[in-house]
Order: sequence, then C-alpha cells, then structure tokens
Amino acid sequence: MRILLVEDDPSLASGIRLALKPEHYTVDHLADGAKALAALQGNEPFDAMLLDLGLPGLDGMRVLEAVRRGGNRVPVLVLTARDAVDDRIAGLDAGADDYLVKPFEVAELKARLRALLRRSQGQASPLLECRGIRLDPASRDVCYRGEKISLSRREFTLLQEFMGHPGRIFTRDTLTRLVYGWEEDVESNTIEVHVHHLRRKLFPGLIRTVRGIGYVMDRAPQEAEA
Repeated sequence: MRILLVEDDPSLASGIRLALKPEHYTVDHLADGAKALAALQGNEPFDAMLLDLGLPGLDGMRVLEAVRRGGNRVPVLVLTARDAVDDRIAGLDAGADDYLVKPFEVAELKARLRALLRRSQGQASPLLECRGIRLDPASRDVCYRGEKISLSRREFTLLQEFMGHPGRIFTRDTLTRLVYGWEEDVESNTIEVHVHHLRRKLFPGLIRTVRGIGYVMDRAPQEAEA
C-alpha cells in the first residue's frame, strides 16, 4: 500500500516512515502543503494520506478542502497537535476520514491506518480473501488453501494491492509507483518479475496479463482456468 505522508517535522516524518516500513507500506514524504496538493491533483496513485494540519505555506486544512473539492477520494488520516473538539470537527467536516492527535503511539497509528484502508476497500473484516488466498495486513501472513506462503516485502505489497482491488486493471507504471514510490530507481521489468514470482508461489492464473495495459486479479477464475 502506498501512503503519502505530509508532515513538516523531519524527525517525526522519519520516525513514521521507519515505523511503517516493516508493515510493507510504501511511504512517500512531502513537507509542503502545496507540493502535496500538486501530487494529488496530478493523479499520483496513493492508497491513503497522513496529513499534518500545521504545514508551511498551504495549511493542511486547505489541502484537505482542495482535495475533496477536486473529487479525490483518497482516505485521509489527520495527524495534528490541534486537539480542541472544534478543530477535530472542522477536520472531519472538511473531508478527513479519521483524526489522530499528537503525540500518539505508533501502534495506534498503525491500527487506525489499517482500519482506514479496510473501510476504503469496503472490507468489514481485517483479512483480505480472494481466490483461495487469505492475506492478513496486521500479521503480514499470506495463506493459500491453508498453507502459509512466504513472500518478500515487495511481493506482499503487490499482492495486497491486487487483493484490495479485485477486478481492477493496473498499468505497470501505476504498480511501480504503488510498490516503490518516488525514491527508488526501478528496472523496467521489475513488476513483471514480481508478478512471475507471485504466480509461481501461488498459482499461474492468479494475475492475468491485459495485453498492452497491465495486470488484473480477477474476482473469479476465467473460463480458461476453470
């Protein structure tokens, strides 16, 4: 899952990124509200945004309002020291999905983020289940037909994206940004390699190639597989 972290405190931002990395999140960080708004308006694929309100230049509340006015439905978890009830109400009414007051425990941040992503995908259960595969975002376990499957961090992230959006066709470029974010140079065939490994470790028909576009994980087997 790719997360946009918008936080101007470098120490806090570094701590959040460090805490989320073992959870298989790809975290891109911006310290400026205007740059965050530009990234979101440029249709960068993010699964959620962690947004500080006290940003330099363009305040986080203005970012949130502009994002929602533009029709962007990215789930937003506000992280802020503004703990007055009126501030929390204003943030939620502006379009935030959840609100976490600083200082906070990392464990609570992780739990709220998991819940936010689960709600955004229409999932009542914390587990993702599709085509005989069960993925637990909290424990990071993957099982296929009752057997535990060992995946690399990137493979897990890619599978979680597919299972969170069954039936959605992803372009290779979108998958590259979701899995790697902005900060890594990636070989042109990297996604193809990860898809190959997932097919080998799970089953060949897991992810279907859409010629000239990208990949999709179908909700049910195609006729050729049945």
